[in-house]
Amino acid sequence: MKKALAVLLTLLAVSGAVYGAPKTKVKIALIIESTVDDKGWGQAMHDAIKAVERKYGSSLVEYSYSEKMKPVDAGSAARQYASRGFDIIIAHGAQFKNLILELSEEFPKTTFAFGTNADVGPKNVFTYMPMSEETGYINGVIAGMVTRTNIIGIIGPVDAGDSARYNRGFWLGVKSVNPKADIKIAHTGSFADYVKAAELAHTHIKAGADVLTGAAQQSTGGLRAVAEYKDKPIWWLGQDTLQLTMPEGFKVIAACSYDYAPVVEAMIDKRQAGTLGGENIPLTFKNGGFVFKYNDSVGTVLTADIRKAADKARADITAQRLRLDWQAVKY
Repeated sequence: MKKALAVLLTLLAVSGAVYGAPKTKVKIALIIESTVDDKGWGQAMHDAIKAVERKYGSSLVEYSYSEKMKPVDAGSAARQYASRGFDIIIAHGAQFKNLILELSEEFPKTTFAFGTNADVGPKNVFTYMPMSEETGYINGVIAGMVTRTNIIGIIGPVDAGDSARYNRGFWLGVKSVNPKADIKIAHTGSFADYVKAAELAHTHIKAGADVLTGAAQQSTGGLRAVAEYKDKPIWWLGQDTLQLTMPEGFKVIAACSYDYAPVVEAMIDKRQAGTLGGENIPLTFKNGGFVFKYNDSVGTVLTADIRKAADKARADITAQRLRLDWQAVKY
């Protein structure tokens, strides 16, 4: 009951609260396995913290980050941040869970956070979970209507966390408009293996796939592979709107992004009110945790009927008229 109440209260905070400036200066550190310009997972969190820093000014929000941190290396960086008095340390990735749980005991006055994870952590650890079956579903609706070969490819990192939710939501979206579509899924086994993601994209395309998608920062490798088929009707659905701005973005029909700014602000607000952690913060369309954009330059590929179907799906999800049983998808 306490955990359910904590999640509910956090939902209300993220969706309804208007956060004011921090009362005292807050120091935030980010630790990521990729880079802050990866056009995906790492950059989404980096950009969110930078947005909060710009909003309140560097006199109230101080930000530092460490890139290319494997879990084995991240412990040293996190301890240095904690020892230097950083208030909030975000280890952006489920692979950092054990490290953060260990450090939370060592530094009980520091707020730690990691995601994606739906668990409620210790009293000084926030977790956060994008309900990415929502973004996946909308992209799936588009993919199911765009495909001409009726073969669609998914490139996953590992079958866990928000990536698993995205892939299954995508599956549900495709099947909702195109029950006969053949959806092929493969995993690289890593969140950051761009080369393997590209290889899997080529494999999907050779098997007949004409629409592909992928999750995590490694997905840009898949997009770059799709872009090699410049003059062929092979398309990509993005999990990050930054992919629309890449040179390969001409192959992206539409894209969804995570907006972590409300999550970061919630952490700051709660910490300054005396709550150091112990809550899970979700991201949904309803609470502003997701952004969705079309690529208007793809021409006739994105028809009025496809836009209408995608817009309806997003409206139904946001209004909670459409419930997505992503866990029921078995592949």
